[in-house]
Amino acid sequence: MAKYRILLTCLLLVAFMVSGCSSGSSSNSKVKTLTLWYWNRSLDDNLINAVQKQFPGIRINAQKIGGDFKSKLKTTLAAGSGGPDIVAFNDWVTELFPSADRFYNLYDLGAKDIEGDYLDWKWQLGVTPKGEMIAMPIDTGPTALFYRADLFEQAGLPTDPEEVHQMMGTWEDYFAAGEKLQKALGGKVKLLDNIGQVYTQVNAQSDKIYFDKNENFIGEDPSSSMKKAWDLAVKASQMGLLANASTFSSEWNAAMNNGKIASFVSAVWAKQILMDAAPDTKGKWRVARAPGGDGNNGGSFLAIMKTSKYPKESFEVMSWLLNPENQVTSFKELNLFPSATKALDSDVMKQKEDFFGGQATGEIFTESARNVKPAYFGTKYANLNGIVSRELSSVALQGKNPDKAWEDALSRVKKELLR
Repeated sequence: MAKYRILLTCLLLVAFMVSGCSSGSSSNSKVKTLTLWYWNRSLDDNLINAVQKQFPGIRINAQKIGGDFKSKLKTTLAAGSGGPDIVAFNDWVTELFPSADRFYNLYDLGAKDIEGDYLDWKWQLGVTPKGEMIAMPIDTGPTALFYRADLFEQAGLPTDPEEVHQMMGTWEDYFAAGEKLQKALGGKVKLLDNIGQVYTQVNAQSDKIYFDKNENFIGEDPSSSMKKAWDLAVKASQMGLLANASTFSSEWNAAMNNGKIASFVSAVWAKQILMDAAPDTKGKWRVARAPGGDGNNGGSFLAIMKTSKYPKESFEVMSWLLNPENQVTSFKELNLFPSATKALDSDVMKQKEDFFGGQATGEIFTESARNVKPAYFGTKYANLNGIVSRELSSVALQGKNPDKAWEDALSRVKKELLR
């Protein structure tokens, strides 16, 4: 009988130990899954895969969304339920300000502690007029002048980036140089790609375009760059400086590869597009500070939706993915130009590039990024920009009177604002 009691006691002890181990194991294996929506090349996939190693208790369900990313997100917001924990935004972040209550205020999760690590103008783009931060910076799109050094040389223009900037520091000076270039090359080469690109890049250099922070339309106010950008774009067309090749179209690609366009102003992300479009021009391109000043065009963000059950963990993951060290990695792997200031100081920005004749273009874009003016774009920026761009195209392609086109643009803009 005593043997049975001893055996029973041992069995109870074993059962207790197993139960205790199972309980602990269950607790330790409770992994929190965070769903992430992003698009191809908006984040480094290797870094996303490294999250679980950095945060053992977290698993990332990374969903790479194809098609119209913005429409899918807006449809999800309209439905009022579902959606990911973490979601990427592109430069249309202000369009989501009316839905700010659907996202966590990152200031409530600790964003203030790292705000000083990022370019202020970029950081502020994710902050609503009410002071709620709904989006954290991923990358930026500082702008510069891309130019063919060989064509500039043939036309008797400077080719050194600093000398080019000194000679063409304003849009007017740039256009004057373009006239000289086109004349010297017998009219076979155009200075610029298209009228819309001029308009877009002039506005990208401004801190006041269509709206103030109260969503009031300021396009007719002297403080706005809208009319200045319009006039400069029209002037480029009237001077015959445009190839009228739609940006990044097959026609644009061919013109770049065949040397029919000598230069254009665009953002840092256009480097890869240019390299893919014009492989035969390797070594002939250079980059200089843009005429008219430094600007930004593009750049994306991450946000946390209110439907997330794990906002604290989501913020920790976001902060790690976007820290300066990982931004340097993302630049190396995907050419995502940093928004973190320490990343801009990295030696990778000084690396020479064969396609650009051995120039370290990162140094030019870094200076541009440091000098962008903070701007507020407004919730209907894309709508208004589309209206104006269509009217500008009618001037360049159909010969519409510029004054009539301007009046029609303003009229359509005001109708759009009443909707």
